[in-house]
Amino acid sequence: MHTQQPYCENPLLRRSYNLIAPFYDLVIERPLLKARARSLHSLPAEMPGRVLVSGVGTGLDLPLLPAMHRYIALDFSAAMLSRARPRGAHLHIDWVLGDSMALPFADAQFDHVVLHLILAVVPHTEKCLSEAARVLKPGGTILVFDKFLRPQQHAWLRRALNPLTRRLATRMDVVFEDVLREVPQLQVVSDRPLLAGGWFRGIVLRKV
Repeated sequence: MHTQQPYCENPLLRRSYNLIAPFYDLVIERPLLKARARSLHSLPAEMPGRVLVSGVGTGLDLPLLPAMHRYIALDFSAAMLSRARPRGAHLHIDWVLGDSMALPFADAQFDHVVLHLILAVVPHTEKCLSEAARVLKPGGTILVFDKFLRPQQHAWLRRALNPLTRRLATRMDVVFEDVLREVPQLQVVSDRPLLAGGWFRGIVLRKV
């Protein structure tokens, strides 16, 4: 069981998400709905499993999830979790206030992990992905939906804005391929552009 809280390295980020929780859905919900749904279609539905939604936010994924699975929804913001609860009323779901970079679960506990719009938010993307892999059972899958730069992509404006945005809301400079190299037990099953000309991608990973 991990007790560290790496998000404490950036306390401003947590305060920011607590403050923006009431307004988050107005900005994010409608533009990303179809992309979220396409990503979640990759969640296997053949048999019930245990699914971790790490960085659940205000729960915008929850209405799109099949009721057959048992879920744990985790977020570092109490305000976000409070707004998410009504959206999970149709699911068998437990709620955890915790850190996606230091998950409070033993190894190999979950059949699937959902990482939607969290890898580019946390200060240490590789820790978040590594923790998801740690708590995932061998053969299990991770569903990633987020914005990533491509290798060697310049994206000068995004990189210039990153020092500010990473402290308040999200990182703009994450290259997924660089992160994946730090978690060699994960293999890419699929990688699809979902939004904004491929800036937002839907990636399915499997633990070997």
